[in-house]
Amino acid sequence: MIDFKNKILHNDALKAKLHEIIFGTDTPMGRAFDVVLIAAIAMSVVLTIFQTFIEITWLRSSLIVLEIVFTVFFTLEYILRIYCSPEPKKYIFSFFGIVDLVSILPVYLGFIYTGARFMIVIRAFRLVRVFRVFKLFNFLNEGNMLLRSMQKSAKKIMVFFLFVFIVNICLGTIMYMVESYAGNPAFNNIPNGIYWSIVTMTTVGYGDITPISTLGKFISACVMLFGYTIIAVPTGIVTATMADENRKIQARRRGKNVHICPRCGFEEYDKEANFCRRCGAMMSDDNTLDKL
Repeated sequence: MIDFKNKILHNDALKAKLHEIIFGTDTPMGRAFDVVLIAAIAMSVVLTIFQTFIEITWLRSSLIVLEIVFTVFFTLEYILRIYCSPEPKKYIFSFFGIVDLVSILPVYLGFIYTGARFMIVIRAFRLVRVFRVFKLFNFLNEGNMLLRSMQKSAKKIMVFFLFVFIVNICLGTIMYMVESYAGNPAFNNIPNGIYWSIVTMTTVGYGDITPISTLGKFISACVMLFGYTIIAVPTGIVTATMADENRKIQARRRGKNVHICPRCGFEEYDKEANFCRRCGAMMSDDNTLDKL
C-alpha cells in the first residue's frame, strides 16, 4: 500500500508528465491528446443526436454500448485531470471541471433513474473545450477586440432593447383592442398580443396567431416593415464600436498621438486640432489615446 502511494499517488514526475499532456497544448503530445479529446467529444455528441431518433433496436443497442465506452473514457480523463492538477479543487470547481463532471453523471445516474439518461445531451457543452484548445480568447486580438466592443456597446444595446420592448408592449395592446373587437379568439389577452408583436417584428412569423380584421392586417404590415429597419441596429452599434477599436489599434501601431474628446469620446487624428469636430468641446493634450 505504501509503495502504491509513493509510486502512483505521490509520484510528482508522473503528475508533471500527465499535466504536460492533458493540460498543455504547446507540446506534440499535448496537441495529440487535445485532438483525440475533441474527436471523442464530437463523436459522443453525434452519438447522442442519433440516439434521439433512431428506432432500430439492434442499432440502438450498439449506440448504448458506444455511449458507455465514451463515458468510461471521459471518466478516466476527468480522474486524471484531478490527479495531475496542481490545485485539484480549483479544477473541480472551475467551469470546465463542472462541465466535465456533469457530462458523465447522467450515464451513471441512468442505472438508478431511467429519466436521467435524457440529461446526456449536456455532453454537447463539452464542445466548448474547443475554445480552450485553440486559446481563442487568450491569444487572438480579434477575439479580445470583439469582447471589448460588445462591452462598450452594452449600454447602447440595452437602451435599444428597452425601447423595442416598450414598443412591443404598446403594439400588443393595440392589437388586442383591435382584434378582440373584431372577434378574433387568438387575441384574447394582452400577453398574446405582445407575443404576436415580438414574433412579427422579428420577422419570425410562426403564424399561430394572425389578425383577421383589415386594420389588424394593416398594422401587421407596418410592424413587419418596422422590424426590418430595427434588426440591423444592434449589429450596426457593435460594428461601429469595432471600427473605433480597430482605428485605435492601427493608431497605436503607427505611433500617432490620437486626441480623445473628453465630452463625446470622438477620436481626432489631427494633432493641430484644438476643438472636437463632433461636439465642439476643447481638445486637451492630456486626453490622448496612450493615456486613456
